[in-house]
Amino acid sequence: MIDTKGKILDTAERLIGEYGYSATSLRHIISEAGVNLAAIHYHFGSKEELLDELIVRKAGPVNAERLARLDRLEAGGESPAPAVEKVLEAFFLPMAEAADRDPGFVRLMGRMLSEGLMQGILEKHFQTVTGRYFRALRRALPVLSDEEFRWRLHFMIGAMAHTMCGQPDVTGLGGPSEGFHSRIERLIGFVAGGFHAPVRVAPGTEEK
Repeated sequence: MIDTKGKILDTAERLIGEYGYSATSLRHIISEAGVNLAAIHYHFGSKEELLDELIVRKAGPVNAERLARLDRLEAGGESPAPAVEKVLEAFFLPMAEAADRDPGFVRLMGRMLSEGLMQGILEKHFQTVTGRYFRALRRALPVLSDEEFRWRLHFMIGAMAHTMCGQPDVTGLGGPSEGFHSRIERLIGFVAGGFHAPVRVAPGTEEK
């Protein structure tokens, strides 16, 4: 039997994924969950804290698996650093596996992205993991300048968000839909190619 806290979290995930964070009120959540407002305040305190705990519940295991995979990679002793492709696999695949198990959480994160809340969520819940992975990628790409490396990280994050949370076909070309694991395998190849691509903008020539 699901406890009250779990029932609230499950209901909040479903409603926010369907209607968005701003459009989902606490009263809507408690009505659907069959609990009273006091239960929300007892377990979470506020709507913001409820969202935080919802993110931690689902993203926590993904982040733990990411760190474990990176630990194994770095303990392998590859010199001078693990290959870009291996770092990307360790970062992306736990997310794909979780998404295939729980598409509802992907819908929730898509809502966070569309409502402009993702930056705060990344800073609060993903900074330790992304910091370690960004440093691992930097060691694997010593030929890139710091500025070029930051831009390619920026493009990687955008591609990841669109792959996970965007519509699977915006090209109008149709074709069969794919699970998250297949999407992420394609993304790894795309992002790795981007990191290895020649630099097209010479230092000091960027538009002002």
